[in-house]
Amino acid sequence: MASLTQLLAAHGGILVLDAASQRVQIGLLRHGQPALWAATDDEAGRGLFSGTASVLEKTGADIGDIAAFAFCEGPGSMLGTRSIAMALRTWLVLKPRPVFAYQSLALAASAEWRRSPRPFAVIADARRESWHTQPVSADGTLAAMVRRPTAELPAGERLMPAGFRVWSKPPADLASCDYDLATLTAAVADAGLFRSVELPDALQHEAPDYKKWSAQPHSAATVTARA
Repeated sequence: MASLTQLLAAHGGILVLDAASQRVQIGLLRHGQPALWAATDDEAGRGLFSGTASVLEKTGADIGDIAAFAFCEGPGSMLGTRSIAMALRTWLVLKPRPVFAYQSLALAASAEWRRSPRPFAVIADARRESWHTQPVSADGTLAAMVRRPTAELPAGERLMPAGFRVWSKPPADLASCDYDLATLTAAVADAGLFRSVELPDALQHEAPDYKKWSAQPHSAATVTARA
């Protein structure tokens, strides 16, 4: 796992794309220069392109000038994350470049612990009354992210990043933590949260499970069996 500081030193500049929350956030980070950020509440399919165009226009660059990409693989909006993965795969066909993935809850948890060191967990809705859960120990160590039913969430303080959608009924004591990428990336620039990936994709705890389908023509026997 690499840090933003290491990635910028190695590549000079990185385009960061994040649509995990209800806000699409795009950042152009350059070694030794101020970061440029754009954020929009537009839907991800439009927001990622308008945000990218906005930050690139400020430097006179185009997408072909980007040396490397970093993107949020989740948890969060599956549609947003897949929209970004699709765009990245297209850009990589045009010009292969390094791509690095990070997880939204790990980023938010690392920044929150540095702001106020203590044990807690950052969670996000995984649907079906379950939650993606990122535990943080008292010394700031991040355990592996897991998925837990509501009844099995860890005791203690629980936070959810601001702007994340909720479908399940949240725990009564759930509080909020920051998910402003400009703030978070600056706070944890030296944290090893980024890993190299070949094909950008959305985070999945488990591989999809498909049932094998076998064609069976309708007949008197099958109708009788179903009855």
